[in-house]
Amino acid sequence: MKFKWFAPILPYAAVWVGFFIFHNAWLTLVGFHLAIFLALMWLRPRLKISTLFKTTKPTYILLSVFVCLTGGISLYFLWDVFAIATNLREQLLWLDLNASTWMGFIAYFSLVNPFVEEYFWRGVLGDAISGLHFNDLVYAGYHVMVVWDKVPAYSILIMLAGLVFAGWFWRQIYRRDGGLLAPVLGHMAADFAILMTVYIMVGK
Repeated sequence: MKFKWFAPILPYAAVWVGFFIFHNAWLTLVGFHLAIFLALMWLRPRLKISTLFKTTKPTYILLSVFVCLTGGISLYFLWDVFAIATNLREQLLWLDLNASTWMGFIAYFSLVNPFVEEYFWRGVLGDAISGLHFNDLVYAGYHVMVVWDKVPAYSILIMLAGLVFAGWFWRQIYRRDGGLLAPVLGHMAADFAILMTVYIMVGK
C-alpha cells in the first residue's frame, strides 16, 4: 500500500475538530472512527477482519490484559502525582460527558474502539520490526489533544511514553502471535480501566 504515512492525518483531524471545534466527546470518538474507515477505504488493505479474533497462544491474552490494566490502576493511585486539573468535571461536562452519557461512552469506547484502533494502527499501519517504529509515536501522538489543558506538560510526556510503549507492546504481540485478539483485549482492559478511574475520581 502506498502512502501509508498519510493515513493518520484524517483521524488526527477528526479528533482536533471534535474536541476544539464541536467540544463533544461522542462526536469526537465517532468522527475518529469514521475517519479511520475512510482511511481504510483509501488504503484498501488486504488484512482480513478475522485477524481481530485470532490468537495462537492464549497466554498472550493474559499477558496483554495484565500489563494493560496497570494503566488504569496506576492512574488511580498516582492521580495527584499527575496533577489532573481540579476542574476536570467541568471540562468533561463541556465535552457533553455527564451522568446520562458517561456509561454509554465508556461501553462504546471500551468495547468498540479497541477493534477499530488495533486493526488500523497495529494491523494495517504496523510493522514487523522488533524495535520502535515511527507509527508507535504517531499512535501515541493524537492523545495529546485529548488531555490538552487537563494535565501539566510533564504528565503529557509520561502519558506519551506509556502510549508509545503500549503501541510497541501490542505490535510485538501481533508480530509474534499473528493475530490481533490479544492486543484488542489488552486495549479493552486499558481503555476500561482508565475511563472508569476518571469516572470514579471526578465523581468524588
